[in-house]
Amino acid sequence: METVLQTRHLTKQYQGTTVVENLNMSINRGEIYGFLGPNGAGKTTTIRMIMSLVKPTGGEVYLFGEKITSNNISLFQRIGAMIEYPGFYMNLTAVENLDIHRRMMGIYDHRSVYEHLKLVGLQEAGDKKVKQYSLGMKQRLGIARALLHHPEFLILDEPSNGLDPNGIVEIRELLLELSRKREISILVSSHILSEVQHLASKIGILHKGKLVEQLDFKELQSRNRNYIFLRVTDSRKTAYLLEQKMNIHDYTIIENGVFRVYERLDETEVVNQILVSHGVGVKEMKLSVDSLEDYYLKLTGGNKHGESVAM
Repeated sequence: METVLQTRHLTKQYQGTTVVENLNMSINRGEIYGFLGPNGAGKTTTIRMIMSLVKPTGGEVYLFGEKITSNNISLFQRIGAMIEYPGFYMNLTAVENLDIHRRMMGIYDHRSVYEHLKLVGLQEAGDKKVKQYSLGMKQRLGIARALLHHPEFLILDEPSNGLDPNGIVEIRELLLELSRKREISILVSSHILSEVQHLASKIGILHKGKLVEQLDFKELQSRNRNYIFLRVTDSRKTAYLLEQKMNIHDYTIIENGVFRVYERLDETEVVNQILVSHGVGVKEMKLSVDSLEDYYLKLTGGNKHGESVAM
């Protein structure tokens, strides 16, 4: 399988502070790579180094198997990108903005402007000046501009910023279609776990400038475990009963009164009966499975009340 992007020991320091450290990531053709981490983790800096907008302190970037140097910048013609908030000529319409980009990219077919406005759901607003656009509409227009020259690799930095829930779903469906039908490889940077969970085929988790995990989403799903979710009135007594009366030792206490029990999953009635008969009130009991949120918190040492990413 062709590797579209590979970074080797990519590092960036600003005034002695390491922002990105020894980062090794890879994206294959057709993959949607969810680049996940809280704001300030180093995601945008990494993308800027990939696009040669920021010079790395150390390490290398390879695009389509070639190391990026000053002699092969033509490789970037095969990439479409939207980094942070897209910039436009605010007093021009969406059509005029895209038409300027079309000519800069050497695209002769004017119809491609309207084709891509329709693709991102802006066909009815093409003649409006961009200064009248909402933030979400500007995000859509930025994606249209990034796609205008039919790139093989698309890089989107926080594409859901400013979008309402319906808009997020529409952009997600668009990216999935681009990946499946056109085999476009996509790097999506996000701090929103749910967005990545419903979109990515591969995930990279960035924490304090370090890539702490990179794996296929299917592999992540295989690592996730089923458990009994328990919400009870007495944590101490519950822990005692689980261990001493039921011989259950594989459990975690998420917070006061909230347990995850990884044993005897087919005996929920027995667990409930023993707890209740010993005076523990069971407020909630259900079978569940570990999520991307759980995996992220496990890797980064976070908790639901500390530093995390949006759900």
